[in-house]
Amino acid sequence: MRRYKILGFRRRRLNVTDYERRLKLLKSKKTRVTIRRSNRYLQLQFSNFDPKGDKILLTISSKALKKLGWNHSCKNIPAAYLTGLYASKLAKEKKIQEAVLDTGLYSIVKGSVLFAALKGIVDGGLKVPHSKEIFPEEKRLKGEHTKTKDQIKRDFEVIIPKVKGGK
Repeated sequence: MRRYKILGFRRRRLNVTDYERRLKLLKSKKTRVTIRRSNRYLQLQFSNFDPKGDKILLTISSKALKKLGWNHSCKNIPAAYLTGLYASKLAKEKKIQEAVLDTGLYSIVKGSVLFAALKGIVDGGLKVPHSKEIFPEEKRLKGEHTKTKDQIKRDFEVIIPKVKGGK
């Protein structure tokens, strides 16, 4: 017990959790939307605080876009936007109307993949506090900055109705 008090929280020592930022988010008493990246996918989670452990209400991965016909990278800006749009549709079905963005320890970079996902969530109709300046440009959301811009743009336009309508 004494060793624990000297060293503090393990997740703080390992620089995995910023407890001050987490406390500010929890004080809002709103649902948190957490966006995490891996080497291949993007994952969005909607969770509520519980003293026994956070309650996960909804989890979606950008891997779900493959089922809708997305044949491109699942970690780029257009995929992040589509995943955010799909997540907001599923969140509305679970009666989630508003949330607070939890970026964790990721650096806040204007126009990044994280904010492309947030743009999708906001465009899907969820209320999340944000600044419009942080979103990527429309051209980047549609994939016009990539080498395969014609294919991505075409697939992006085909998948948008599927994500919104669930077809």
